Amino acid sequence: MSGFDNPYGGSFGGQMNVSADGAVNGATPPGGLIKDTTTAAFGKDVIEESKAQPVLVDFWAPWCGPCKQLGPVLEKAVNAAGGKVKLVKMNIDEHPSIAGQLGIQSIPAVIAFSAGQPVDGFMGAVPESQVNEFIAKLSQNSPSEQDRKAEIAEALDQAEQMLADGKLQEAGQLFAAVMQADPENPKALAGIGRCMVAAGQLDRARQVLEQVPEELREDDAIKALVTKIEQIEEARKFGDPAALEHALAQNPDDHEARMKLAKVLNAEGKREAAAEQLLIIMRRDREFDDDGARRQLIAFFEAWGPKDPATISARRRLSTILFS
Repeated sequence: MSGFDNPYGGSFGGQMNVSADGAVNGATPPGGLIKDTTTAAFGKDVIEESKAQPVLVDFWAPWCGPCKQLGPVLEKAVNAAGGKVKLVKMNIDEHPSIAGQLGIQSIPAVIAFSAGQPVDGFMGAVPESQVNEFIAKLSQNSPSEQDRKAEIAEALDQAEQMLADGKLQEAGQLFAAVMQADPENPKALAGIGRCMVAAGQLDRARQVLEQVPEELREDDAIKALVTKIEQIEEARKFGDPAALEHALAQNPDDHEARMKLAKVLNAEGKREAAAEQLLIIMRRDREFDDDGARRQLIAFFEAWGPKDPATISARRRLSTILFS
């Protein structure tokens, strides 16, 4: 998602499969396969791009004869690979610092980057067959689109579990890592917003929603985040839960106070307790507020998500009330 201010962004380490933190491998982004780069653009053109597919960096100079021989061979091989790798060319006369940092002392030199790190390379104007073998080896080590989707799905499951366990920073970082590979993944985007909500950063969660593209606003994960924020904002109007509990102690059938207490408890993250208050209303008076307790509980389920333990538990108890 272009321009998204990701508060959990940053460096999470190297290549991520689900067993390690870091950026998830991605599919080849749209755009040209071959380009020139600069020192300033190296991070975007090479480090970030290599998180989607391997990137070859051709360090060359205009005066270098072997560079002129290797350049067309590299370009031909990269084009033939059909997007499995990209080629970035860096003129070391104009931009010497990167080559110096990598310890390159002679050219032509080709360094392959994957998952943000240099992983292989070769020196000199090697034959076309050797270049093709080099690219084939890199491509074999790159995950397929199916592998990528499976990794993303498993990473999202792990992040959801971290969030459920209260590990907000870890969950936020993993959701952010998914977004590095799939910038418009609505589950990852909503996950970051939910981490903010759980941390009490409601204003930042709203900022996340403001940056959601129009085409993603109807996604269930995004709508659940919107509902969650609305519920919290509504609950904040109801005041002190201690006062509501006192009112219920005086009159256990004060269903309006109990409904307010359920919303406050939900806003405080006490989901099981919030559900219990609504279930009590249903047991005592299904007609209250036109079955409002059940409708509010369903709204909680939508905000919590179907896999949340509170949703699973309360849904079972709701079924008992409805169908017994």
